Amino acid sequence: MACVEDYEARALSLLGKHVGDYVKSGAFQDQTLRDNVEAFKKYLLRPRMLRGLPLSEIDTRVKLLGEEVAFPVCVSPMGAQCMVHHEGEAGTAKACARLQTCMVLSSWTSTPVSEVAQAGQGGLQWFQLYVLKDRQLTKELVKEAERAGFKAIVLTVDTPESSRRPVDIRNQFRLPKHVTCAAIAQLSKFKVDGEVHHLISSVVDSTLSWATVDWLRSVTSLPIVLKGILTAEDALEALKHDIQGILVSNHGGRQLDGVLAAIDALPEVVRAVRGRVEVYMDGGVRQGTDVLKALALGARAVFVGRPVMWGLACKGSEGAEEVLKLLRDELRVAMVLSGQLSSDMNQIMRVLA
Repeated sequence: MACVEDYEARALSLLGKHVGDYVKSGAFQDQTLRDNVEAFKKYLLRPRMLRGLPLSEIDTRVKLLGEEVAFPVCVSPMGAQCMVHHEGEAGTAKACARLQTCMVLSSWTSTPVSEVAQAGQGGLQWFQLYVLKDRQLTKELVKEAERAGFKAIVLTVDTPESSRRPVDIRNQFRLPKHVTCAAIAQLSKFKVDGEVHHLISSVVDSTLSWATVDWLRSVTSLPIVLKGILTAEDALEALKHDIQGILVSNHGGRQLDGVLAAIDALPEVVRAVRGRVEVYMDGGVRQGTDVLKALALGARAVFVGRPVMWGLACKGSEGAEEVLKLLRDELRVAMVLSGQLSSDMNQIMRVLA
């Protein structure tokens, strides 16, 4: 398979309609889902020639919160990965560890946190957190992540409730019976009834506020990254609450439809924080040139979700690794052809027209 779209087509042929639709679809009319991908086309590269760059010195390494990864393409949090392949989150963790990049594990993981940590030994792992109505259970999730060796908490801030997803409603989508919310189930008597939107509304705290961020800081010493910030106003407010990173994201087009594409929101957030915290983005990345454009606009790294899920569905851990390798190698080619020696956004030259 030659590109991410090939993996998507193959994965959709293997998955049942309901699961395939659940992974690929977005909220409402899918406008933001489409825009996330299409928006990259507006940004044109401005290559420099005759740079005399020794190819052996092309450097894709970058540091995230002080930890080095081999290339700036990381894995976004995605729940219930066991519904697309039996290896699930453990398979994704193995792929990330082999390639030395970062994986963010979802609170809705279908594999126990300790098993994912074990599978991903040697790789950088962060834990994505939903603040639950049960604050003690939320704290226990954080402590479990700390004990397992996760290096940061990624707090999702754009989901006070689940959005309306017409495709899932038409399909009457429910999680397959073999899939559980392993992290939460391990720490409580909570039972998953299979209905995803009910799950979110029944357990997630809809009253999330900046005070909640302060509460999270009070229960962990790990770096905190806010996922779901799209505006300068929220980015500036975030700086007042002892956070270390912002992941510019619209939840892959699965929450509020009609918002800015993630790549379009990125420059506003970067300008607002002025280097005081690290900024990343996810949403719509499908090829190496997309990665380079995001880096040129100020992202320290990009995170990808659906492409890795397609790879996992095709071949388990091997497929997830193939997709990440594909994006890594495409990024390297884009850097070479642009005359760009480093992928570190602090060193990147002007490569956008």
